Amino acid sequence: MTTLDFLDRGVDVYGNEVGVIAHDGTEYTYAEFGQRVDRAAAALSDLGIEQGDRVALLSPNTHWFLETLFAINVLGAVSVPLNYRLIAADYEYILGDCGARAVVADHEYAETVEEIRDAVPVETFVANSADRVDGEWRDYESLLEDADPAAVERPGISEDDPATINYTSGTTGDPKGVVRTHRTEHWHALISTHHTEVTDDDAYLWTLPMFHVNGWGYPYIVTGVGGTHVCQRHFDAGGAFERIQDHNVTYLCGAPTVLDRMLNHYETHDVAATGDKPVRIATAASPPPEATIRTVEDELGWNILHVYGLTETGPLITTSNSPRRIASEGRFTIKTRQGHAMVGTELRVVDEDGEDVPADDETMGEIVVRGNQVMDRYWNKPEQTREAFSGRAEGWFHTGDFATVDDRRMISIKDRKKDVIISGGENISSVEVEDALYNHPDIERVAVIGVPHEKWGETPKALVVPAAGADLTEDAVVAFARDTLAHFKCPTVVEFVDDLPETSTGKIRKVELRESHAASAE
Repeated sequence: MTTLDFLDRGVDVYGNEVGVIAHDGTEYTYAEFGQRVDRAAAALSDLGIEQGDRVALLSPNTHWFLETLFAINVLGAVSVPLNYRLIAADYEYILGDCGARAVVADHEYAETVEEIRDAVPVETFVANSADRVDGEWRDYESLLEDADPAAVERPGISEDDPATINYTSGTTGDPKGVVRTHRTEHWHALISTHHTEVTDDDAYLWTLPMFHVNGWGYPYIVTGVGGTHVCQRHFDAGGAFERIQDHNVTYLCGAPTVLDRMLNHYETHDVAATGDKPVRIATAASPPPEATIRTVEDELGWNILHVYGLTETGPLITTSNSPRRIASEGRFTIKTRQGHAMVGTELRVVDEDGEDVPADDETMGEIVVRGNQVMDRYWNKPEQTREAFSGRAEGWFHTGDFATVDDRRMISIKDRKKDVIISGGENISSVEVEDALYNHPDIERVAVIGVPHEKWGETPKALVVPAAGADLTEDAVVAFARDTLAHFKCPTVVEFVDDLPETSTGKIRKVELRESHAASAE
C-alpha cells in the first residue's frame, strides 16, 4: 500500500485522458503527467535526493505541486508540504526540525525562504521560475528538460515508510510534524474515495490548499480513479465559477467561509452555478450553519457533503453522506452533523473516565479515534506522541474535539476542547451559538468566544460581520439569540467587526480572537 499505486493506475488506465488542467488552462494527459513526474524525480535524484530524505514543497495549487509531490515519493523520499502563509521564522523552524535536504518553491514564495537560507540545513533550492527569484535557485523547468525519465529506479518502499510530514499550525507551541506513512495515506485515500464517491467522470476543482494534509488526499484519490485535476493557484470565487463553467467541474472542497464567498459572488454577479453537470462540495474545518447548507443547496443547486477530521487523522474520519437517512429524516437533520465513522474507522465519544457518553445527543465528550489512517507519530516528539494517544482512552488518538452522539451513532461536534465556554459552571458550545446567529438575515459572518467575566468566570461574546447595508444593533443580536437559545448560552457582549482572521484553510482563528478580546475585557 503506497501512494504510487494511485499514480500508476492513473497513468496505466487513463493515459490518453486529460488528467491535469493547469491554472492557465494548459492540459496534460495522464501519460504526459506521468512523464513529468518521472522527469521531476530524475532531476531530484540528479541533485542528490535519496530515499528517506525530506523535501519541502512550497507552492499554491498548481500542476507543479502535484507532479513534485508524486516525484518525491517515486524516490522514496518524504514530502514536507509548507503552508504558504507562514513567515520566514516559521520556515526556519520547520526546515530545521525535519532536516530538509531540498526545497522546491513557487516563485511567489521562494523569497521568504531566501531570507533564512543560511540558517537551515537545506542544500538544494529549486524554484519555479528561478529567474523571478533573487538568490541562487535552480530552475524547475530547466531541470526537467535536462532529466532522463527512463533513468529513474524506484527503491523498495515499505508501506510503513514515511511518505509525508505535515506540520500543524502550532497555536499552542512549536508546530508538530505529523508523520504519515504510505499505508496511512493509501488507506485514507481508499476510504475517502468510497465515501465521497469520486469517479473518472469527475473534474475536481482545487480550492482547498494542496499543502493542507496533502490536499485531504485528493492528489491520490483523483489520480487513482482517473478524474481531472483543475488547478487554481489561489481561491477566488469569480475564478472558481469560471472554471466550473469552462471545465464542467463536478466536485470541490471548502470550509464554510469558502461557501460564504461563493454565495456572495453568486448573489452579486450574473454567473451560472454549474456547467453541464451537477456540482457537489465537501465542507469541513468548522461545522457549517444550517442556514449555509440551505442556501448552497437551494440557490446554487449544489449537493453538500459534510466531513470531519484532523491533520493527525488523514484527515477524514467521519461523513454525513447517508442518502438513506437524508431521504427519511431530512437533509438538515443529517447534514449539519459530522456523521458516522468512515469504513474501517473506530470512533468513540468518551467522558473524563474514558467511558462512552450516552447516545442522548446531549452529553458532551471528547472524540477519540483508531484506524489505519491515523498518523504514525509526531516527528522527533515522542512525548507529544505518547500524550496524543493517552488520557481518557489509552491507545486511542485524542482529537480535542467535544461532541455528542445520537442513537444512530452519528456525532455532532459542539466545540474544540479549548473553545468551550464555561460560564457559571455551565458548558456552552460556541458552535451552537454561532449556528443560531447565522439564521439572522443581516449577519454575514460570526465568531463566538469566551471572555472573562467578574461574576460568571466567562461569558459569550459575539463578533459579528454584518451583511452589506444592514442596520444591526447589539440589543437586536442578543434578542435574536434569546429567541432560540437558553438565555445562559446567549452572548452578553456583541461587537461589530469588518472581518474575522482566518487560517489558510478557512478556519476562524479563535485563539487570536480570544487573546485580543480577553485583554480588552479585563
